[in-house]
Amino acid sequence: MASSLHFLLLFSSLLYNFSIYQAKPFNPTDGLIFHVKKDVSTLQYVTEIHIGTPLLLSKLAVDLGGPFPWFNCAPSSSSRLVNKRSIQCLAAKPKTHQYQGSNKKCHIFTENRITQMAIQGDLVEDIMAINQVTDGSKTGSKSITTVDYNFQFSCAPMLLLNGLASGAKGMLGLGRTQMSLTSQISAQLSSKLQFIICLSSSNGVVLHENGHRSSNFRTKIPDSMIYTPLVNQVETPHEYVINLKSIKISGKKLSLGIEEGKIKLSTIVPYTTMESSIYATFTKAYEQTATSMNITRVSPVAPFGQCFSSRENDGTLVGPKVPAIDLVLQSEMVKWRIHGRNSMVQELLG
Repeated sequence: MASSLHFLLLFSSLLYNFSIYQAKPFNPTDGLIFHVKKDVSTLQYVTEIHIGTPLLLSKLAVDLGGPFPWFNCAPSSSSRLVNKRSIQCLAAKPKTHQYQGSNKKCHIFTENRITQMAIQGDLVEDIMAINQVTDGSKTGSKSITTVDYNFQFSCAPMLLLNGLASGAKGMLGLGRTQMSLTSQISAQLSSKLQFIICLSSSNGVVLHENGHRSSNFRTKIPDSMIYTPLVNQVETPHEYVINLKSIKISGKKLSLGIEEGKIKLSTIVPYTTMESSIYATFTKAYEQTATSMNITRVSPVAPFGQCFSSRENDGTLVGPKVPAIDLVLQSEMVKWRIHGRNSMVQELLG
């Protein structure tokens, strides 16, 4: 039977310098960008967008697998309720219930996927201002402008904000659905359904592009990068899942007792989680390998069960000198290597 791993999506950030200009018509060769920061208290990734008329700034927690965006909506003169019989309502897969009287609202099942609290919300459409990245390959300059689009999202009550980063007014759903923000952007721009998410331990970006290799961001991605396909999950079709063939520590394959597993990519879990039996095998093998490298184990610090001393660890360009973890994906030639920078959390002692 397949087991599941749950991985925080964590990559090194790419840095860019931008200038601010006045809004202008959207150029289909440009990209739309959301700047992301990591909240130090909750470890959630958050971004800011402007919604409604007048435009109000809203902080949102980024949910990679979220089925659609939802907010605690503020009064807006441009907001309108989506009718329950509309195509947009059908795409949102509203919660089935008995409508009464003249109620034409599109009610959808809205969930805070961090606290797993869910409640009924109303599907609405309103203006959203998004930063646009101008391709400056000819002039050598880059700029950000703002463009307005109409988007559908769920209006949820204040109660659903519990557990989000301080000041957050909702969640930015980027999942594999017709109503996710990425799908709505692609539909409005008649572009490919693809986007780039690049996160570090402190910041990052979510970028939507048309796939032009000449773009400023995409040219920074090496052509030699290894890719792996997404897996369709019947029970969670909106999530981003990839296959896992095996796990190796310092090149040695672990005996996990499974033929094939799954990895779910997430931005709403603070640390990697594993099924308990896999975790037990993993930590035992990791400690043995670390000990052979003269790395000393120390008392654990919550919420972690296995910690090591860094006093005699000089570190490397890829973080602390610790056993490398390889996630072998669809074949032995395709692997996700995790070095100390992304496998270790430093505990600062007072």
